[in-house]
Amino acid sequence: MAKQDRAIRTQRTILVAAASVFEERGFQAATITDILTAAGVTKGALYFHFQSKEDLAYGVMEAQGRHMGTVPPRSCKTQEVVDTVLLQTYRLQKDPMVRAGVRLAMDQHATELDRGTSFQEWGKGMAALLEQAKEQGELLPHVVPADTAELVVGAYAGVQSMSQAVSSYADLDHRTSVLLRHIMPNVVLSSVLTTIDLTPERGATIYAEVQALQDAAELADARA
Repeated sequence: MAKQDRAIRTQRTILVAAASVFEERGFQAATITDILTAAGVTKGALYFHFQSKEDLAYGVMEAQGRHMGTVPPRSCKTQEVVDTVLLQTYRLQKDPMVRAGVRLAMDQHATELDRGTSFQEWGKGMAALLEQAKEQGELLPHVVPADTAELVVGAYAGVQSMSQAVSSYADLDHRTSVLLRHIMPNVVLSSVLTTIDLTPERGATIYAEVQALQDAAELADARA
C-alpha cells in the first residue's frame, strides 16, 4: 500500500510540474527536461507514469477536468448551466492545473494533440443540461439545446482567451458575467431569467459548496 501511495504522489508531483511548465511555455516550447527539473524526479520515474510529452499533456488535460469539479444538481437547470460556467471561471483564476489544461486545449500550435475532445465533452454536458431545462419549460421555444451549448462553449473560450491575454484571468469573472447576461435573455424565459444568479461572485460560492461536499465525502470514506 505504501508503494502505491508513493506512486500516486509521484504521479501527482509530475503532473503539477508539467502543468506549471505547459502553462508558462506552451506545449511546443516545453521540454521533458523542463518538467523533470520542475518535478525534481528522475527520468525513469517520469517515464514509468508517462511515456511522452503528449502523454503528459493529456494527463494534465484530464486532471484539469477532474479539478473543475461538478456543480451539485439544481432544480433550475438553467442555473446549473450558469453555475458550471462560473465554477470553471473561478477554477481558472485559482487553479494552475485548470489553467494549464485550458492553455493546452486552446494552443493552436499543439498540432500533435487532440484538442477537440475537451470542447466536445464540455459541449455535450452543457447540451444535456439544456435539454433538461427545455423539458422543464425553462427555455424559449426557438432554442436548440445542442446549438446553444456550442455557442456558450465557443463564446466562453473566446472570452477566457481574451481575459488571459489582457489580465491573466484577473477580470474573467466580470467578463463571464457580462457574457452570460447577454446570452441568457435570448435563451431563457423571462420569468426564469429573473430567478437566475449571474453575478461574478457566484463562482466563489459554488466552489466553496463543491469543496464542502468533497470534504464531507472524504471524511465519510475515512470513517467507513
